[in-house]
Amino acid sequence: MSRRMQREGAQIEHAARTRRSFLTGGLAALGGTAAFRWISGSRSEGEIPGPLRRSLELQERLTQAYFRPDRLVREFPISAARMPRVNGDIGLDDEDAEPDWRLQVKGIAAGGGAASLRMADILRLPKVEFVTELKCVEGWSRPVRWGGVRLRDFAQRYRPADGRAESYVGLRTPDGEYYVGVDLPSAMHPQTLLCYEMDGRPLTPEHGAPLRLVIPIKYGIKNLKRIGEMEFTTTRPPDYWAERGYDYYSGF
Repeated sequence: MSRRMQREGAQIEHAARTRRSFLTGGLAALGGTAAFRWISGSRSEGEIPGPLRRSLELQERLTQAYFRPDRLVREFPISAARMPRVNGDIGLDDEDAEPDWRLQVKGIAAGGGAASLRMADILRLPKVEFVTELKCVEGWSRPVRWGGVRLRDFAQRYRPADGRAESYVGLRTPDGEYYVGVDLPSAMHPQTLLCYEMDGRPLTPEHGAPLRLVIPIKYGIKNLKRIGEMEFTTTRPPDYWAERGYDYYSGF
């Protein structure tokens, strides 16, 4: 075969490939546009289109299936601990309220189903301390030294009401601006804390003083700062970021 014939054959093949690539790209673009319109036009649940909500629910089920009450996240030596970023201030505007802070607890077995606690009540419970990673959905993490009370020790003292098949704990900031819902097994995990110390010192206002949630088996969006209200409930509580497109469980 002559060089001329080879060049012409190569040109024909190149043109054919170009047409195939164009057609393939066009079909992919049309498919993507159709999928986007289908998702956008689907009935929304809250602020989330139905198909995306199904995907989030699948992710939640897979993460819950992996959960084990005795599976601990990695703990680090104190020498590895660092102060975390100040990341997020929703619900922390009213710093003047801290001296009068109380924890309002609902859904407990005694005291008419509710209690109003001061820090002195929290400090009477056994203190634990460890260093675990605070993991952010933005992609960063940092080992932090935490000190506080296991939520399950708190629940033994302020016992949830009986008859709870599928239970949750809902938590809110004092002003109600930020709120999370946590499944009860995760709340009772041995590394879940009602935390009042960071790096061996009392919490600062920007990190949630006087009391915050630390739940190392979940991402930072569940680690609510400045708890003002806690409720044990059989219905799934509202969750700030789940309403904005994140999966409710937010574990890893």
